[in-house]
Order: sequence, then C-alpha cells, then structure tokens
Amino acid sequence: MSIGNSNSPEEKRPSTDDRSEDRIVERTVEEPSIGTALKKARIAAGLTVDEVSSTTRVRIPIVHAIEEDDFTRCGGDVYARGHIRTLARAVHLDPAPLIESYDAAHGGRPAPTPAAPMFEAERIRPERQRPNWTAAMVAAIVAVIGFVGFTAFSGGDEKGKRPVAEGSAAPKPAPKQSGGKPAAQPQQTPQAPKPEPSDSAIAQAPKDIVTVVLTAETGESWISAKDHSGRLLFDGTLAQGESKTFTDKESVDLVLGDAGAVKLFVNGKEIKDDFQPGQVERLTYTKEDPLQNQPQAG
Repeated sequence: MSIGNSNSPEEKRPSTDDRSEDRIVERTVEEPSIGTALKKARIAAGLTVDEVSSTTRVRIPIVHAIEEDDFTRCGGDVYARGHIRTLARAVHLDPAPLIESYDAAHGGRPAPTPAAPMFEAERIRPERQRPNWTAAMVAAIVAVIGFVGFTAFSGGDEKGKRPVAEGSAAPKPAPKQSGGKPAAQPQQTPQAPKPEPSDSAIAQAPKDIVTVVLTAETGESWISAKDHSGRLLFDGTLAQGESKTFTDKESVDLVLGDAGAVKLFVNGKEIKDDFQPGQVERLTYTKEDPLQNQPQAG
C-alpha cells in the first residue's frame, strides 16, 4: 500500500490564487487605448490641447473627446480615422498602429464607396453662387493696362499733331508730284501695345477678401466649400486637372475628401501641407492666412 503519492491530480491542478495572478499579469501588459496613447504622447511632447488644435485644425472639443476614446463627435469612421492620423503626426506618434486598433474595435475598414453618398448627410440644396470677383478684377486690370498703353501711343493734341519722341528720326517730307503738290501719304494707324500678362490670376487676388483656389493635381477629389455664414459654395467631385476658386469677405471653410490629390492656394500663396492620398481634411482660411508658421510655395 502506497502512502503519500506525490503524483495525485489535486497537486497538479493550479490553485485559484495562481489563476488570479495570471489574469492580473495579462491585464497589466495590455496596450493603452487610442485616446490614452495620444494623450500621453501629447504630454510627452510638451503640447497643450489648444496648441494641437491650432496645428491640426481639429476643434478642441473633438481633441478632448478622442483622448477620452469617444469617437462619436468625429462624424463617422472616415473622419475618425483622419483625425486620429492627424493628431498622431502632431504629437510625433506613428498613426498606423492606432488606425489598426480603431479598425479592430469598429468592425474593420469598410469597402470603398463613392464619395458622393458618403457625405450625403452634409448636402443641402446649392444656392446661387456669388460672382467670381477674382476673374473680374484680373479682366479690369488688363483692360486698364491696354487703355493706358493705347492712349500713350495714339494720344495727341486737339489739332491732330503728334509729338516726336526724343531721339527718333524726323519724319521725311512727302514726295512731290509732277504738278508741284506733295503726294498724300497713307496714314499709319498706331497699334496699341500688348499688355504684359500678369504672373497669375492668383497673384492679383484682392487683399480685402479671402481667395482660395483648389486644383485636383494628381487625381479627382470630392470637395465641399462654405462661406463664413455656412452657406454652401460648392459640393461635388473635382476631376483631375480641374480648378475651383472660392472667395468670401471673412473666411472659407473646406472639406477635402482626398487632400493628397489637391493643390491649394490661399490669398495668392501655395499651402504645402503634408497631406497623404486618401486623407480627409477640414480646413478654414481667412484674410490673414497663410500664417507665418505655415510652409509656403517657392
């Protein structure tokens, strides 16, 4: 008869305390949430929420909500991914793992859909667009230059005498006919000088309004533009190579469905932000933009 068998099943079975300790260890090695990771990175970078909002143009309430892992204020999965990517770059954090965590928690990235149905909720009946003051201003400047040049070359006194320019040769007398009378010379019609073309229509943008020019440079992109009162200026897809100009006396609000495909000019200066293909951006520009700390063309 064997006494004190050390191989009994009761001794091999782990105790309740051991299983509890294993669960505690598993919980301690869990990765931080998206909001916690962004908040810690922001604090480590020495940035406030106001500074991050000013740099990324993501509104302060949305930044607070994302840091609390509340994505309901983003307006949908597409906007949420765009905000996460933008905030991660602002605090020097790799956005790829955060986007993967978001997709895993929200059912994965949806299948690509046309841009128009995706933003159907924001669409309202388009109103009559305001006149393009930029084009009118450029046309007026060209007309004034042409008129001044024509007047300078063809102007004369009331008697029809034309002044001879300094250093120019005196006019030759008309050849005489056989009867002693000078032969009539055909009158030369002065030609108006061609006005020199301006550098670009963008450079002639008025200073008392905000002027935004969008060009779909590398591909098509859905865009939406509103004035300072929220009135819709444009809502649709901009084909590759196509341009749109928007003006307002105070500000222009933009939503770019594919910011990486769009070339952007504000008040005559190019905005060179590091927008990625497929990135959704919400932007607002005023008469004072571009700011001094924004990268400029040239």
